[in-house]
This record gives sequence, C-alpha cells and structure tokens, in this order.
Amino acid sequence: MAILAAFAVPHPPLIIPEVGQGRERGIQATVDAFEEVGRRIAALAPETIVISSPHTALYRDYFHISPGRSARGDFSGYGAHGAAYQVAYDKEFTDALADACEAADISGGTDYERERRLDHATMIPIHFIEKYFTDFKLVRIGLSGLNAGEHYRMGQLIQQVAAELNRRVVYVASGDLSHKLLEDGPYGFAPEGPVFDERVTADFSSGDFLDLLALDPSLAERAAECGLRSFQMMAGVLDRTAINSELLSYEGPFGVGYGIAAFTPTGTEGADESRAFLERWEGLRTEDLARRKEAEDPYVRLARMSLEAYVRNRKRIVPPRNLPSELLERRAGCFVSLKIDGQLRGCIGTILPVRANLAEEICANAISAGVHDSRFAPVRAAELGELVYDVDVLTEPEPIASADDLDPARYGVIVGTSDGRRGVLLPDLDGVDTVDEQISIAASKAGINLRRDDYRLERFEVVRHL
Repeated sequence: MAILAAFAVPHPPLIIPEVGQGRERGIQATVDAFEEVGRRIAALAPETIVISSPHTALYRDYFHISPGRSARGDFSGYGAHGAAYQVAYDKEFTDALADACEAADISGGTDYERERRLDHATMIPIHFIEKYFTDFKLVRIGLSGLNAGEHYRMGQLIQQVAAELNRRVVYVASGDLSHKLLEDGPYGFAPEGPVFDERVTADFSSGDFLDLLALDPSLAERAAECGLRSFQMMAGVLDRTAINSELLSYEGPFGVGYGIAAFTPTGTEGADESRAFLERWEGLRTEDLARRKEAEDPYVRLARMSLEAYVRNRKRIVPPRNLPSELLERRAGCFVSLKIDGQLRGCIGTILPVRANLAEEICANAISAGVHDSRFAPVRAAELGELVYDVDVLTEPEPIASADDLDPARYGVIVGTSDGRRGVLLPDLDGVDTVDEQISIAASKAGINLRRDDYRLERFEVVRHL
C-alpha cells in the first residue's frame, strides 16, 4: 500500500520552543499530539512525505509543486534564528506529479516559484517529524483558489504517483482551523468560527470526507480558516481507501483552532466504493446549483439571462416587459456579483444609475461583471452553469462625518478623494467584519492612501437579491 497514513496538523509558530519561549505550554495538548504524529511517522518509515501548505506559493488557478532537490528555512522572522530546517526533495516524485497533472488536465506543476525557502506551515510538522525520523525526502505542494473537487483530484494524483513509483508515502495536510474563536484573539470573533471547527473536527473523528468536500465555502470564509483545502486534498489522497480515523487533539485557547487527526489505511481488501467521494460531491454540487437556479428571483434571473446571452451569442438582451414594475420604472445603481464554489468570479456595478431603468442597469452590469472585471479572465461558456449570482440594488449614497457612522453588516462604503478617485465596498461581505477592514479595502481599490490622502466617506444600503 503506497499511502501509509495521512495526518491533519496545524502550524502555530509559537509551538516551536525557540519562538514560543514557554507560551507553547498553553497548547500542550497540541504539542503532545504533534509528538505522537512524529512517533507514528517514524514507525511507518516512509520514503517520501508529501506536505500540502497554505503558506507556500498559492495561485488562484494553479497548484504549485516546489521544484529542485532541496530547500531550507528558519524562524528568523519570528526572532528565532537558530530554529532552522533543511530538507531534501523527492525530485523524481515531484517531476512525476507535474507530468501527471498535465496528463490529467489539472492546472499544476513546478512553474512560477516565488520563494524557495521553506514556509512555517511546512517547517512546523517537519520540526516534530525530525525529532523521531529523518530518513525521508519531501514533496511540498501549495493550495490554490480552485474548488474542492480540484483539490480532491490533486490528492488522487498524489495517490496515483505514489503507486506508480512504488513509494512508501505519508501525507501531511498542514492547516489551521478557524482564526475567529475569541473576541480578544488576534483576529476577533465570528459566530461561524466555532461552528466551522466543530464540524471539521467531527469529520476528522468520523472520517466523513464527503462532508469536508461539501462544506459551504461561505462558512469557511467567515470562519477565517486556512486549512480546509489542504484537508480536501488529503481526502483525495485517501480516495477509495478504507481507513481508521482518529481526532488526536483539538484546542483553541489563543483564538485560533488547532486540530490534529490521524487517518490510517486498514488494509481492507476492496475498499467500499462509497468512499469515491468526488462523484458524490459533484452530484451534491449539481443539485445545489439547480435548487439555487429554481429559487432565483426576477432580479437574479435577469442578470443570468443577460450574461448567458452575451457569452454564448455576443448579444445584449432587451429586458422582458413582464418584469416587476420596480425593474422597469425605477432607476437605481446596482452591483452584480458572480461566484463559483464560493469564490468570487467577477463583480462590477454602478453607484448611481446611468441607464433608463433598473432592468437595463442589471443587464449591463451582469455583462461587465462577467467579461470586463480586470481581476479575472472573461467568463467562458463552460462556466455559465456553475455561476451563482447576487444582485445588490443600492440606495443613494449619503456623506458621513466619520467611520463611527458605518456598520459593515448594514452599510456599504465609498472612499473618495477630490481628484475623483472612488473606492466602493458592498456591505455584509464574507471575511469583512470590521469598519477598518471595510474602509481599507475600499480605499485600496482606488489606490487611496489612508495615511497620506485627504479623503471623504459616504455610505449606502443595499437590497440583496440571491
């Protein structure tokens, strides 16, 4: 059996004694579980350890596999210059995995390396492994902005390459859980934080990888996690494999969730086909998209009709005359947002109306969001069936005296300068929980320096149509 075991682990820098300076004792359960992971890996004596890291090179549409024969890193950025690590890479495995990505039409490989040094999410598991075992080579893989299914498929390729090379492989999925567990934590509190952690740790205990795949990306974003896609890749590594799953520890005393879990193949002949989660996830995803489309209100349906007609036929539709009267008689600014699997795919709108009515405003902005958002390539026809639309209809902006008049859950914000620069951010966005975050993001969109530039604030409300 090529995959000997898989482990989900966190990566708090303070767990390294030279960094923590005693603070690591505040997460002693995590330290003890990490030691257990090191001992178990030593007992398995793998030839290769594959680590997926959220903190190495990350691209929106590409899995980066670290190239070369070796790499080093240290914790000098945390004031611990002596905590240094050197690893040898398994170049044969890396090259074979890059070739497998090309053959399987998965966007991944060894190109576009930005930083050769080891990242902390890789070094922390290495720290505990090397206390017990050093005779291995490493493969390091970054995550991507692609969906859960693509991360699962990448995991399947790792399993495939391990089998083809007849390598004894241990997989380590590095990733923290929610960063928003406590009001006085470094990232504050969000109610989704404990919910996310409870669900993921339950999945670790039961080995329910389908639930890991199906977890709502919006919940994950609001929980401010960094490990989910790493765990989803791990699920693919164990595809069609009967396993014993164990939650070795969980704690979050500093406001960030740290979970450690072990997944050991049982060696059962003919693993249950129900473990082929990718097909089942695709089915759930298709059903969810169909439900969303069926429940769309006229605003969202109009945005979809407009973008689909333009992408498929390069035609701009004339809004139907049987729309609700507000769409045909009212003028208002609006934004159209597009997402695929919870990830933004485009968002463009107008603060004030520029067209004859709201229906025409929606039609035009839907096309702009799909093909003119400079952050993304134009939407392809093959993606149309996967898009989820939001249409936000804006009230007229009003000037405000200070940030005290804002509430990111209720008001959108406009940051403007006298030279005409204006940055806009909608309200109630996943991952934007404070006024400071809201203003900073809006300002950055327009290239406004909040410390240097003289700026003014406006606020507006929206009616969101899903």
